[in-house]
Amino acid sequence: MSILTLYNSLQAYLLVGALLFGMGVYGLITRRTLIGMLIAGEMILVGASLNFMAFNRFTAPDPATGQIFALFIMAIAAAEAAIGLSIVIAIYRHYRSIDAQDVVKLKG
Repeated sequence: MSILTLYNSLQAYLLVGALLFGMGVYGLITRRTLIGMLIAGEMILVGASLNFMAFNRFTAPDPATGQIFALFIMAIAAAEAAIGLSIVIAIYRHYRSIDAQDVVKLKG
């Protein structure tokens, strides 16, 4: 199998997207720090947007469909990063730790 055939294969893109998604889920489950959980959440979103772009390239009749979904995912990822980091900063100021196990009581 040549590189050009692999480049023009939907399965290759879906495999990479599934690997990114799986690594993100694994990281979200196993990470103890909140920053690691945020990074794992970003990997989940990257895997999903890669799958949208792959389906856009190989199966969609309208070429803008997958790209619009990817743009929405990028906006959600930016909002998640901004809100998540502000929550992490607030938790660090209060508890002096970003370990998820140390934060057991969150009161409003």
